Amino acid sequence: MSDSVRVRFAPSPTGALHIGGVRTALYNYLFARKMGGKFLLRIEDTDQARFVPGAENYILESLAWLGISPDEGVGVGGPHEPYRQSERKDLYKAYADQLLADGKAYYAFDTSEDLDAMRASFESQGSAFQYNSLTRVKLKNSIALAPAEVDQLITSGTPYVIRLKVPAKGEVRFQDSIRDWVHVHTSSIDDKVLMKSDGMPTYHLANVVDDHIMEITHVIRGEEWLPSAPLHILLYQAFGWKAPQFAHLPLLLKPEGNGKLSKRDADLGGFPVFPMEWTDPATGAISKGFKQEGYLKEATLNFLAFLGWNPGTEQEMFSLTELVNAFSLERINKAGAKFDVKKAQWFNEQYIKLQDPVALAADYLPKLPADQGLAFVHLFLDRITFPQDLAEKVAEFQARPNIYDEAVLASKWNVDALSGLQFISQALPGVDSWEPEGIKHAIHEVLEANGIKMGKVMQILRVALSGNGAGPDLMISMQLWGKAEVIERLSTALAKFPAL
Repeated sequence: MSDSVRVRFAPSPTGALHIGGVRTALYNYLFARKMGGKFLLRIEDTDQARFVPGAENYILESLAWLGISPDEGVGVGGPHEPYRQSERKDLYKAYADQLLADGKAYYAFDTSEDLDAMRASFESQGSAFQYNSLTRVKLKNSIALAPAEVDQLITSGTPYVIRLKVPAKGEVRFQDSIRDWVHVHTSSIDDKVLMKSDGMPTYHLANVVDDHIMEITHVIRGEEWLPSAPLHILLYQAFGWKAPQFAHLPLLLKPEGNGKLSKRDADLGGFPVFPMEWTDPATGAISKGFKQEGYLKEATLNFLAFLGWNPGTEQEMFSLTELVNAFSLERINKAGAKFDVKKAQWFNEQYIKLQDPVALAADYLPKLPADQGLAFVHLFLDRITFPQDLAEKVAEFQARPNIYDEAVLASKWNVDALSGLQFISQALPGVDSWEPEGIKHAIHEVLEANGIKMGKVMQILRVALSGNGAGPDLMISMQLWGKAEVIERLSTALAKFPAL
């Protein structure tokens, strides 16, 4: 193990944090903990036009809920403060100036109209415009213009951007931990803008500079950033720095597997793709969150860990500590991972069973006496997907049935069943010990005395009392309904069941 490993999660505060971003944060966290390294949280807010109020706090709260806690960064501090890129603006200009001085970057004075005209010209000839070694000599920049003219434009305050001077001929090669070797020819890479006309750096420059200054050793990020990786390698080379080890994570796919998971898919499918509920400050629209929908943090983490990674064993249930111990970049898949909502629900069901029943009763059945709430938790624990389902189950349980399972009546309602219910109805008032064993003994005794097998009667008895042909333990249910209620329900059913 080494304490030299340093990774970062660097989201942009442009809205709610997508669950795919949470997975990226989780994988970075797990890798850092596994390697005895550091996990940093950096906010990349250089794109001020897309900044959304409240988004940064949302990111911090979401990570805190899941226990993905940074060692350094926003909200924590550390040796490389500040960790918001908007607060590091002056720093990036110095590095852009260094590239200009070394001939690795250049000033570009093209207006949007200039670029639109060039783009239209290329499109009219059936090709796509690219600002590169072939076109830059025909545009308004410090490569094509005389030095005196460049100085005059800068002195007069003409807006400009700073672009990277991508080599005309060359190949970028790097080994990705997940995808192995990647090869890209420089002719396919634009002379990307590094500093915008407003003095703010673009993502590319700020990202590389910060990763270098913050001593990031491994960049673990989504597959959507893979096309940017060759450009970032070129930037590292231009500065003369060693590039970090890259690992590009697989996409999260729609539940059916065809295409990238989107918020629209979630809306149509009725499931969340955000860790916590999000209210859009511009529209007021509310998006579902895993937390508010009733997913436990342990289940959410376990589910996310398996979206693209597997431990190589049959084990599925992992605590956060166990995930740290089992995690490795080598076991991350290249192929996209289906967002299987049913699997997320399965994880939640398993983790609900591990919760403290007393706490569940107190939190989700607060209006009931403590002992009764606890009894209901035990009754329904194997039958709920989300904790808030408890209240709904109890409400359904306590409501008297007004319809009865027709399929069971059609197959099970006969003379023996009728006789059995009548005998039980006569015996129940005399049951002194109204608890499961006492109730069961009384029913068994009266049926046996009258030559009727339990199997002939029990499902019909359940239908008579609950309206349903299946459900939780019937004797415990009868205890919870109470003697008077059971007798009343049975009497009502006998009056309503079809005549024989």
